[in-house]
Amino acid sequence: MTSTVTTPSSRPRRGLWWSLGPAFVAAIAYVDPGNVAANLTAGANHGYLLLWVLVAANLMAVLIQYLSAKLGLVTGETLPSLIGHRLPRRGRLAYWAQAELVAAATDLAEVVGGAVALNILFGLPLLVGGLVVGAVSMVLLLVQSRGQRRFEFVVAGLLAIIGVGFAAGLVITPIDWPGAAAGVVPRFDGRDSVLLAASMLGATVMPHAIYLHSGLTRDHFQVVPSPAETPRLLHATRVDVVSALVVAGTVNIAMLVLAATSLQGVGGTDTIPGAHAAIGEALGPVIALMFGIGLLASGLASTSVGSYAGATIMAGLLRVRVPLVWRRLVTLVPALLVLGSGFDPTRALVLSQVVLSLGVPFALVPLVRLTSDRRVMGGFANPRALTWLAWLVAAAIVTLNVALLVLTLLG
Repeated sequence: MTSTVTTPSSRPRRGLWWSLGPAFVAAIAYVDPGNVAANLTAGANHGYLLLWVLVAANLMAVLIQYLSAKLGLVTGETLPSLIGHRLPRRGRLAYWAQAELVAAATDLAEVVGGAVALNILFGLPLLVGGLVVGAVSMVLLLVQSRGQRRFEFVVAGLLAIIGVGFAAGLVITPIDWPGAAAGVVPRFDGRDSVLLAASMLGATVMPHAIYLHSGLTRDHFQVVPSPAETPRLLHATRVDVVSALVVAGTVNIAMLVLAATSLQGVGGTDTIPGAHAAIGEALGPVIALMFGIGLLASGLASTSVGSYAGATIMAGLLRVRVPLVWRRLVTLVPALLVLGSGFDPTRALVLSQVVLSLGVPFALVPLVRLTSDRRVMGGFANPRALTWLAWLVAAAIVTLNVALLVLTLLG
């Protein structure tokens, strides 16, 4: 994993286009198989009712991911490494343990999602599908080892495939625009809608994406900018984050709208295979095929990004660098055990989201504190208004993750 940081004078000045990329890699976390399941279920069960949840989630995600990217750009370090510098050895190891659990849960969900996609598309057994996903993801990580920019282009391409795959059904499906507009107004309809909203909002900002984005920005720019150059690069970073999350948010909204228009009231859509079958019946085999391809691209891209995040966490907190491909091999084992055991894959996705919810405060709280600290950020520390906004968003996300955990445990 590239991590060389140079001085501003050792790199040529480049335009805005060159600055784009890191956020598109981080944005994969927002269109992973877990998001697919939640969005389809929300649209199928409640129509456009919870559309506002995705809008609110995306706005919060823009702020959080920008803060992580800003931290990496200004300091030249990752969030895990900055946390590790401030902890004693035992605290650092304990912190790594919870962060590693989050990374493992993320990887499990992505491999399972990709295996389900291969089962849908080609009828491959889930265990075989998991092995294929692992092999392809290792190829993607080898691309990263040959250059950060190449990896960003490949992941951005997969994000485009995900968008086309999940939005294709809208081309032939009439959208109820007044209903969609009403869905932007915050409201609920019973306990089930509250649980779904908590799942969608609480699982939107993933811990691994927060840890990762600081590293992606550092590895992309490979420079600690001068105070004079920093504002320009921060502007480019804002454009990158907003652009990427608009794409990811649009894909999520497209999934919910597709389910609201074509799957509402259809049984069996609480699982991804069931939703795929329902889409095929409602919209035809071509749209179902596009959906399956989008899901496969989601699994492949997100598991590669998850491995990158795990390596960033390990390097920052354990101060040990492990090649991405070797890490991919190790973290593939739990997912293959789950797939080989016959455990319900949809249930595995749900449980992985619960584990992820436990790790959110450990990533969010240090992020807001560090980006608001002038000793860390100098003159680029968050202004007072942004700090208060960031704390409000962090409190909302943490609360929703706690609600998701409690509601899940209570059934």
